[in-house]
Amino acid sequence: MIGPRILLLGNTGQVGWELNRTLLTLGELNAIDYPEIDMSDEENIRKVVRQAQPNLIVNATAYTNVDQAESEQDLAMAINGYGPGILAEEATKLGAALIHFSTDFVFDGTKETPYLELDQPNPISAYGRTKYIGEKSVQSVDCMYLILRTSWVYSMRRPCFVTKVLKWAETKKELRIVDDQVSSPSWARMLAEATAQIIAQGRDNPIEYIKGKKGIYHLAGAKSCSRFEWAQAIIKFYGIQEKVRIEPAKSDEFETAAKRPSYSFLDTSKVKKNFHIYPMEDLIFA
Repeated sequence: MIGPRILLLGNTGQVGWELNRTLLTLGELNAIDYPEIDMSDEENIRKVVRQAQPNLIVNATAYTNVDQAESEQDLAMAINGYGPGILAEEATKLGAALIHFSTDFVFDGTKETPYLELDQPNPISAYGRTKYIGEKSVQSVDCMYLILRTSWVYSMRRPCFVTKVLKWAETKKELRIVDDQVSSPSWARMLAEATAQIIAQGRDNPIEYIKGKKGIYHLAGAKSCSRFEWAQAIIKFYGIQEKVRIEPAKSDEFETAAKRPSYSFLDTSKVKKNFHIYPMEDLIFA
């Protein structure tokens, strides 16, 4: 079999579902999700990796409920914070590489220009803190890794901001959407295809390739917008702008358990330079 033995974790999620398809031709793919892999269970994680004996682990699992993470911090920390570090340890023992996905929520949103990989994280939510701990857990192990930070992921296959807006539009004539949260919507398929391109570039020896490119990268949509602007684009794309009106609102008008960064647009210059990958500039709602 040409190509690496790839262990994909989280193959039913937004990005994982797409990865399950883009990675198929790159090697021997073993794709699983909960309950086969329980990222809150250290023994289970180690057992799964040791049985699979991969050359490359792609971790698309995550605890993603931002508000619920405030009341389930231990579970979120186990999955997002400690689990990735355990994967890194097992990858190191096997001489394998690890690709792990992180988030723009590791930043506090106080910056007024796009966030660079070298900017200091300062998460303001439990979810953000757990994802930051996950990054540090991976980095603390002498592992060949790529950490891919992304933002505002969407896919029509799972609940996300796009599906929520469309659902709200079915029963309401006016939607109030915040205009003081700015980042970059990132299509799950684009993220999966970009990840596959990275792996394919080192197909003959992906382990050494990733070793030479080791580090954190921002991989997200190339243009920023507010939630309000995004909602406007969604209803226009689906041709329902005559049925529902979008009005701007402020974050403090809505009571949420978790705080969100007001600005978390990610600069993707590094991923372009190192991998010649150019994140898409247009929003695609598919």
